[in-house]
Amino acid sequence: MELPKIYNTYYLAIISTVGGMLFGFDISSMSAIIGTKQYIIYFDDPHGLTQGAIGSALAAGSIVGALFAGPLSDKIGRRDAIFSACLWWLVGTAIQVACNGYGMLIAGRILNGVCVGITSSQVPVYLAEIAKKEKRGSIIVIQQLAIEWGILIMFFIGYGCSFIAGDASFRTAWGIQFVPAVFLMLGIPFLPRSPRWLAKVGREDKAIDVLARIQAGGRTDDPLVVAEWEEITTILAAERDAPYSGWRRFVKNGMWRRTFAGMSVQAWQQLSGANVMTYYVVYVFQMAHLSGNINLISSGLQYALFIVFTSIVFFFIDKTGRRPLLIYGAIGMGICQFVVGGVLGSYGSYVPGGVGGNENVIIQVTGHPSHVVIAFSYLLIIVYALTLAPVAWVYAAEVWSLETRATGMSMASLANWVFNFALGLFVPPAFHNISWKTFIIFGVLCFGAAVQAFLFYPETAQKSLEEIELLFSKGGPKPWNTRPGDSLLDAKIAQVEDLQQKGGPLPQKFGSFAHSEGLKV
Repeated sequence: MELPKIYNTYYLAIISTVGGMLFGFDISSMSAIIGTKQYIIYFDDPHGLTQGAIGSALAAGSIVGALFAGPLSDKIGRRDAIFSACLWWLVGTAIQVACNGYGMLIAGRILNGVCVGITSSQVPVYLAEIAKKEKRGSIIVIQQLAIEWGILIMFFIGYGCSFIAGDASFRTAWGIQFVPAVFLMLGIPFLPRSPRWLAKVGREDKAIDVLARIQAGGRTDDPLVVAEWEEITTILAAERDAPYSGWRRFVKNGMWRRTFAGMSVQAWQQLSGANVMTYYVVYVFQMAHLSGNINLISSGLQYALFIVFTSIVFFFIDKTGRRPLLIYGAIGMGICQFVVGGVLGSYGSYVPGGVGGNENVIIQVTGHPSHVVIAFSYLLIIVYALTLAPVAWVYAAEVWSLETRATGMSMASLANWVFNFALGLFVPPAFHNISWKTFIIFGVLCFGAAVQAFLFYPETAQKSLEEIELLFSKGGPKPWNTRPGDSLLDAKIAQVEDLQQKGGPLPQKFGSFAHSEGLKV
């Protein structure tokens, strides 16, 4: 017996984005723990590459998960791929809780990473394929909000557990990671499958039914449903008639532009350096002369700011569009990185043996310069929360065609995780070896991201997934000439309404209706 389904898009987003919350939980399961005495004593003060390997293990597993997420999603569907990811999480969390050294800890985090690699790539695909074009950005932003809530909740769980003596401190914190995974597994059966995936695998009747229930309360003759279905089937047929298959689908016939855009926007999210503040904020605030509980609470405040300002972008991302947020956000973050690096370089004092014995932190500022470092660290996160953090996930999920979306988003996510892994592994040694210059490097990269966004990223806001194909086609508009809205789907809806007024209600099966009535698609 099939369980009843809920078709409210916000409910679908809230349940499915618990997959993002898993990512957030795992981030804070380390950032809240690595500075505690219990962790340092039990794991023999890991630093440099050792701590880098522990921190980057999640990303390493996510690379593996992202590699097979696309084919898996195309085979069993977006919804079921997300469910299967939870099984990896349960095993990985169990290993972390039972670990007897950093070898098992790394292994458990790698398995958790496989889960995150699948969910981080396929949840945005699922959300993009069910959302209306006017709300698609805000719906996918819920994924980023879920990540941030996971970070905040787990951070303060870790903070609370830091008062538990011995290794029970971090084992308790890591064990709580079971909770969101079980919640997600219980909620997924009530989600419908993606109508675009159903169309892709030939289940047209079910695809029309789901599309109508999500978009129009079940009315299959609604002009929006008719017009959108015609777009889906027309583009799908054109893709299947294309002479290219396999990897060639991602580079031939102008597809390289989409591949370049989708993968690079995800790479820039990491290369901006903002996630360094997320993963290693405790280290950064140690450089600013914060320690103990004050450091942890200040770090938690940063995560709260993350949530507040991403919640704000939820309300305007579909009005302002993606391009301005990507361009000006990267510039703002670059300025913050330069300020933090410049202040540390100008006023910082070298600390032999590391601050408080932490060899990852060898420079420290005090007084007013420390206040500047803290303030611009917060400002960096605010700008990131308003721009690259949510928009990179939105944009990367939008640029692909139906035949390539699952694997394409996996490739984009792969780019994110490769650089996430590299930064997680090499930032602690970078702090040790070049200290403040690390922030200058990130500042330069942020300005590089702004230049690429201006030159190569067309505006996708308020356009249907199918018509985005025109933006990347040969002879399409220059990216800097594109803007939100001007959707061709709106004109098609008007055509359908006109035909309905002239010819009466549409039949239940309308796959060829537009062509038989001369409707241009």
